[in-house]
Amino acid sequence: MTSKTDIARALLSIKAVFLRPDDPFTWASGIKSPIYCDNRLTLSYPDVRSLVDGAIAELIQEHYPQAQILMGTATAGIAHAAIAAEKLKLPMGYVRGSAKDHGRKNRIEGKLEAGDRVVVVEDLISTGGSVIECVEALREVGADVLGVVSIFTYGMNRSRERFAAESLENISLCDLDTLVEVAVEEGYIRPADRGRLLAFRDNPSDESWMSYEA
Repeated sequence: MTSKTDIARALLSIKAVFLRPDDPFTWASGIKSPIYCDNRLTLSYPDVRSLVDGAIAELIQEHYPQAQILMGTATAGIAHAAIAAEKLKLPMGYVRGSAKDHGRKNRIEGKLEAGDRVVVVEDLISTGGSVIECVEALREVGADVLGVVSIFTYGMNRSRERFAAESLENISLCDLDTLVEVAVEEGYIRPADRGRLLAFRDNPSDESWMSYEA
């Protein structure tokens, strides 16, 4: 089985996850973040892409062997759902961010019937809001959503609360705790930065992480 450490090393090596605690990024919400994640980059590196999508297929086989269809989130989850579905010989589709304003005005693309057992494939879990909206759209048409498989999760309290409220499980290939340990071991960040990153994870809106001292 592919380990969280394997995925962390791969994401760091291609800068799909980029750590910058001394020069934080600014999210659209205005929150200062020491981490930037763009898992779309995995699609541009065949070895990493194969590792990631093979690992997604492994997790689905292990945790959701009864899955009948994979649904990707728009847009970053679509390609990963397609590749994993091919490996598992399953059908796939995807959920739009909103319904089309023309044609059949679909929000869910692909053949899906009430009662179908679905696994949602997502690239990144931060607060969990966008993927839960996708799950709600699937449930509205009668799908049985077994769970979410994602590439990376920050492990924020807000996301855990949201998933619990929806009685929904998320299984990620990698998480912030693992990534931070690998980043320290391989020299991407200093050991003193470990606590700062985890303090950000615990309360992103509290900028005191920037002056955190272990």
